[in-house]
Amino acid sequence: MESRIWFITGASRGMGLEFARCALTNGQKVVATARKPQAIVDALGENENLLAVSLDVTSEESIAQAVDAAVARFGGIDIVVNNAGYGIFGALDETTHAETRAI
Repeated sequence: MESRIWFITGASRGMGLEFARCALTNGQKVVATARKPQAIVDALGENENLLAVSLDVTSEESIAQAVDAAVARFGGIDIVVNNAGYGIFGALDETTHAETRAI
């Protein structure tokens, strides 16, 4: 299998972490992002094919820095898994406009 460069948001736990783990296991290069990138390293360990990067998906500056780090380390990005996010539990009519936009 040809090695590709994965850029995964929300990779410190849950599905994002499992995407990263699976890609690494299959010899892929992974830029795994989270607000606290040390959590990624703690979960996956040190790996030459892993770059754990801080990312706040609500900040354009943070996004640009994470993409720049990916390009600097691996030369580009082939696959994006936009997994970051959170849920709101409750009735739709009880959700504020600000809460909806933040998701």
